[in-house]
Amino acid sequence: MSNPAPSATKLFVKTFGTKPDALFSAPGRVNLIGEHTDYNDGFVLPAAINFHTVIAVKVRTDDQFRAVADNYPEIRQWRYGAEGEMAANDDWINYLKGFSAAVALSGLPAKGLDLAVVGNVPVDAGLASSASLEIAFGCAINDTSQLHLSPLAVAQLAQRGENHYVGHACGIMDHITSAMAEEDCALLIDCMDLESQPVSIPDTLSLMIINSGLPSVRHSEDFNERRQQCEQVAEHFGLDTLRHLSLASLQQQQATLDATAFRRARHVISENLRTQKTARALATGDIGRIAQLMAESHDSMRDDFDIVPPAIDTLVHIIRQQLGSHGGVRMTGKGFGGCVIALVEHEYTDKVIAAVERQYPSATGLEASIYLCSPTAGAARVAK
Repeated sequence: MSNPAPSATKLFVKTFGTKPDALFSAPGRVNLIGEHTDYNDGFVLPAAINFHTVIAVKVRTDDQFRAVADNYPEIRQWRYGAEGEMAANDDWINYLKGFSAAVALSGLPAKGLDLAVVGNVPVDAGLASSASLEIAFGCAINDTSQLHLSPLAVAQLAQRGENHYVGHACGIMDHITSAMAEEDCALLIDCMDLESQPVSIPDTLSLMIINSGLPSVRHSEDFNERRQQCEQVAEHFGLDTLRHLSLASLQQQQATLDATAFRRARHVISENLRTQKTARALATGDIGRIAQLMAESHDSMRDDFDIVPPAIDTLVHIIRQQLGSHGGVRMTGKGFGGCVIALVEHEYTDKVIAAVERQYPSATGLEASIYLCSPTAGAARVAK
C-alpha cells in the first residue's frame, strides 16, 4: 500500500503554497477479540495495523485552524475554542473540531494550524479510520503547542471530543490503540482502569483482514438498544456495569431476566473471559486455543448478541473450513457489516485467500477485499 506521507506533503504545498513544518501519523486498528465489552468496562485485545492517517501541519501565529483532506479539497476553518456547531452528516471535519473543542474545554492553550490530511485506512470497514484521524490531529496539537500530554491523555481527549461534540457514544479502545500500540503486538486493554499491556503476536501467524463488502454501521439504534440491555442487567444486580458480574451469578438469575437481555449479558461476560484467555494463548503461542476462542467469540456474537449478518457468517465459515486448528477467525467490530479478522499460520494464507475468492462471491453475491497486515506501533511524528 502507498505511504500517505508524501501525498500529505504534496497536498499541503498545493493548498497553502508553502512546505509543512511537520507530519504526524496514526494507525487504524483491528480488534482480535473483545466485542461490545469496552462500554461494559471489560477487556479488549486490538492491534494497530499498517494503514495510517497522516497530517501535514504548519503552525500559525493566531488561533485559526484551516484544514483540507485529499478527498475533500475545500478548505474548512474554525477558531480554537470557538468551534461552533458541528457540520451535518457525520462530516470528517467534526472529528478535528471535536478534539480541539475538548482540548479548549480542558483549559489548555493551543496554537492554530494549517493542515492537510491524507489516509489509507479503509473507510466504513470498522477499522477505526475516524480514531486514526483524531489521534493524528491530537498528536499534532500536542507536539506543536508543547502541551506535554501523555498518549493516554490524547486518547481520552479524542474520545471526549467524539462523545460530546461529534455525538458518538464510542468506547476508548480505538483511540488507545491508535495512540499507544506497540509494533508486532496486540494490546490487552482493561477498559475499566484504562491499563494496557502489549501481547506479542507469534511470528508464525499472518494477520489477515477480510472486508466483507457490507459497510460497517458505526452507530445505530441497534447499538443503543444493546447497550441499554446490558445496563438493565447490571442494574438488576445492583452493579454499575457487567464487569463485576460472574457467569454463574447471571445463570442463577436467568429466570428473572428478560430472555434477550440475558443473552446480551451472557455474550459480554463470556467475551471478557475469552479475551483474557486469548491474550494468554497468544503469549504462549497456543494456536489451537486461539482458534477455539475466536470461534466461540464469533458464535456468541451471532447467537447471543445478534450482530452477525448471514454474509459475514458465511465468510467466517469458509475460512474456518480451510484453517481448522491452524488459526482463528471471527467477525470483528461493532457488527452488522464490516470485516472479518483471521490469525492464520503462514502456510495456510494462500489457501484461505483462494477459498474466499472462489467461494464467497458465489455464496453471497459480494466481493471481499483481503488485506495482509502487520501489527504496527501507535501514533508518532513522522521524519520528513
